[in-house]
This record gives sequence, structure tokens and C-alpha cells, in this order.
Amino acid sequence: MKLLITAPSPYARKCRIVAREKGLGNRVREIVADPYADAPELVANNPLVQVPALIAEDGLPLTDSPLICEYLDGLGAGPRLLPETGPERLRVRRIETLASGVLEAGVKLVLEKRRPESERSPSWMQRWTAGMERSLDALEALSLEEEPLHLGTITTAVAATWLGFRHPDTDWLATRPRLAALTARLEQRESFRETHPAQA
Repeated sequence: MKLLITAPSPYARKCRIVAREKGLGNRVREIVADPYADAPELVANNPLVQVPALIAEDGLPLTDSPLICEYLDGLGAGPRLLPETGPERLRVRRIETLASGVLEAGVKLVLEKRRPESERSPSWMQRWTAGMERSLDALEALSLEEEPLHLGTITTAVAATWLGFRHPDTDWLATRPRLAALTARLEQRESFRETHPAQA
């Protein structure tokens, strides 16, 4: 299998972590593909030209990190990172979606800051920041634990670390000690250490 990535992408990092946690490291080859340069293999497998994109062993292209992670989770060994059915699956999905929302708003903020200052929208930047703050508060209130590891906690820690990497002007975890503790513990895992955005 081939996983098309950019190293700083939090969405790609999430998939890379899952591949490692599920013992698929020797079956998933990571290939850096620049979406802004319209990398041909990325264009051919994702019409949106976004990372990550997974080319499965049968050649089927999969896009969108939750879908890729669910596929890898079902393929790999060990405990499921996304429960197959029932209330626990919904709980994990809810956490994953909340953390993904933090990332989505954060990416919008990054892209807006890259525009010329005269073209930026302060009102939208304020709205996205407020949404990120509320979502982080909601994740803090959940008192998430490191074990059992699941897609919700993986996405939460990826989002928290990425915010510090891309938005270092704000200490997002200063008033969220439980979220900070969870992130610190998970970042000690081998799968997290090997994929840290600082290595990009």
C-alpha cells in the first residue's frame, strides 16, 4: 500500500500513527506528495488533490483521514481503535469529530494568515479561533485517558500538538491541564515520536 502524505499534515499524521499502532508499518509505504505542485500520483488518486490518500493493495484509492484510518484499523492487528458497533463507536466518533473540527478551523486560520494582510478577514479569523477554543474546552471536559487508545484520543493529541506547531503564538493547553497531560503521554509513544511534525 502507498500512503501519500506531506510530513507536516495532521491528517496524514493521524493515518501514519494508526498504521504504526496496527502493525502495518511494513505494508504501508509513505510517499511525500506536494498538493500545491499537483503531484501527479496525488492528482490521479484524489480529485481534490489533498493529503492523505491511500492506495490500497488492490489499487483502490481511499481519501479522507477518517476513512483511511478505519480501513487500516480493520486491516491491522491488535485492539480496534474504532469500535465496530454500539454506543462506544459513537462516543469515539464524537471525540474524533470534535478534534477534527479543531484541525479544520486551525487549517483555515493558517491559510488565511498566508494571504496578504489586506485580503484577510479578521471577523472569520476571530470566529474560527473562538470555535477552536470552545472545542478544546469541550475536549478538556471529557477527561480523556490514554488507554484504551482509540481514534478519538489519537486525533485529539494530533490536533493539540499541531496547534502548538502551526500557531505557536498561543498556548492552547495552558488552561487545559487534562488535555495537556493526555497529549504529553501520547507523544511519548513510538508511533507519535516517529511522526512528530517537528521532524518535517
